[in-house]
Amino acid sequence: MKQLLERRLLWIGGKGGVGKTSVAAALALVAARRGRRTLVVSTDPAHSLGDVFDRELGDAPRRLVPGLDAMEIDPDAEVEAHLKRVTGQMRRFTVPRMMDEMERQMRLSRQSPGTQEAALLERIARLVVDEGADYDLIVFDTAPTGHTLRLLSLPEAMAAWTDGLLSHSRKSEELGKVLKHLTPKGGQDVASPFADPASEGESDLDDRARSIAETLKDRRRLFLQARRAVEDKGVSNFVFVLTPERLPILETVRSVEALKEAGIPVAATLVNRVIPASADGEFLRRRRAQEAQYLARIDRELEGYPRPRLPLLETDVQGLEVLEALAGHLEAAGF
Repeated sequence: MKQLLERRLLWIGGKGGVGKTSVAAALALVAARRGRRTLVVSTDPAHSLGDVFDRELGDAPRRLVPGLDAMEIDPDAEVEAHLKRVTGQMRRFTVPRMMDEMERQMRLSRQSPGTQEAALLERIARLVVDEGADYDLIVFDTAPTGHTLRLLSLPEAMAAWTDGLLSHSRKSEELGKVLKHLTPKGGQDVASPFADPASEGESDLDDRARSIAETLKDRRRLFLQARRAVEDKGVSNFVFVLTPERLPILETVRSVEALKEAGIPVAATLVNRVIPASADGEFLRRRRAQEAQYLARIDRELEGYPRPRLPLLETDVQGLEVLEALAGHLEAAGF
């Protein structure tokens, strides 16, 4: 599994509360020790990356140790920036008398389901494609599993939405031409949202329509490039963290299958907080006996993946000293 830290992108996921933020931070520390310029990013709206490092983090990378930066994406700030960009694009479609209504709709959409996910997705795509270019490795500490899966499926929904918007506006001849230029063969290809849009032959568009087409094509290309990177196992891998308990096992098995069906490579599962053999006492003996059953179940249901184990630590993971200890356990487990 050492080669996972030699990839460009590493996604750490799992059910809430299993310790994936600690694992993401410690893996980033291991990579930085090996000389890789590393950025660890929290995409979970309930951030805890700063707590794990015991440092205040924000929306821009902060240097923590040589070779390691960290940041927490601010979902509210992303929503504001996302809606500002969308509003700017929509102005080109909207006649002046409809501007007040359009801006009212944009204000309402701040609280709409999916708005935060859409904004986060765009920021993640920009980190993958452009903003993270200075780093050898980007480690994403993702939101709990269900959220992450929705995030990864959003590009298709957003591309279909864009095409649908333009399709409904087809009574406008110029918008119809824009739609034609967004699709690979000059046809309407809503079913293939990741096909590369046309890049030539815009001479039949006026300046306004050409500008709209370029804006939407840039957006489509951004998601296309990000999705291709996520699907390429030579570039990107997903590691699930779970604990030897019933619900994390069930959720991990479902999530691994869901990513597999989506064509996203899962490299390993990592079993966290296993009671050390040296722990004594009747209470821990009984817990260990139950844990052994769950560990056997993990071996049985996830047998196709590496399943290294990390011990339950004596203290909470907070601060560089404890993270260094966890990093040592990860290296001993093969990372």
